[in-house]
Amino acid sequence: MNRVCGLFDIRYPIIQAGMIWCSGWRLASAVSNAGGLGLIGAGSMYPHVLEDHIRKCKAATNKPFGVNVPLLYPQTEELIDIILREKVPIVFTSAGHPGKYTSHLQVKGVKVVHVIANRKYALKAVEAGVDALVAEGFEAGGHNGFEETTTMTLIPLIKEITDIPVIAAGGIATGRQMLAAFSLGAEGVQIGSRFAASEESSAHLAFKQSIVDAGDGSTALMMKKVVPVRLLNNTFSQTIKQAELSGASADELKAILGKGRARQGMFEGDLEQGELEIGQVAALIHSIKPAGVIINEILTGFNQAKDELTGPLF
Repeated sequence: MNRVCGLFDIRYPIIQAGMIWCSGWRLASAVSNAGGLGLIGAGSMYPHVLEDHIRKCKAATNKPFGVNVPLLYPQTEELIDIILREKVPIVFTSAGHPGKYTSHLQVKGVKVVHVIANRKYALKAVEAGVDALVAEGFEAGGHNGFEETTTMTLIPLIKEITDIPVIAAGGIATGRQMLAAFSLGAEGVQIGSRFAASEESSAHLAFKQSIVDAGDGSTALMMKKVVPVRLLNNTFSQTIKQAELSGASADELKAILGKGRARQGMFEGDLEQGELEIGQVAALIHSIKPAGVIINEILTGFNQAKDELTGPLF
């Protein structure tokens, strides 16, 4: 049996990423109902909002689902307390050291997965005792690794140093890409951008359409002096780009970013002045579809690509 499916008690090793402003209870429950693992993205939620989403997700699915918790926020402890109180079975942590909460969650029966972008933090996560790793290449949208290591390089790098299940992320939206990740040693995939443009995504329709309209070269990794983030090209990203070219300091970049910029773009639909976080794979997304249809298309593409490779090729 696939170890990722066994770990989470799911049918397919497809995990929907916990994306800010995109991953509410509707998307998480839809993905879980379709046989994957849906994640509620706590990064854009106050504690009481997360609690509401967890309860609504429970009412919408009897399948396992989880919560993604970025560890850099001041309310992390409160979020963890809610997750434990509501008996959420799976937590994906990111953007911080997993040592503080991994064992605390595991003694309560919670499976813990940590997102990493390099070998150094993979080793820290393994030392903390996580159940699995998400190895996220720099093709991914949103917050990213400083090293700019691609998924194709990162997966085998991480497989060299650990035997726990590795879930590939970054630049994956199709079954063919999922098969490529498996050939590198991954046992599951975490997919963000494709689900950000799903019908159940809580993102603004204008942002979803901007994903569909994106082409190759429409995104860029920016703000490495602060926290690296991959953004869709717009007026705001061009302002950041010009500031960086002019040698702006981290404080100056933070001042341009301000507060609530991601909400402004992704949730409220301001396509010019908002922060639009999305991955390079947006260039391969051509329509807005239900999450269940997306999963079926990925599975069909995976099996077709696998069949094409059966038997001698040379």
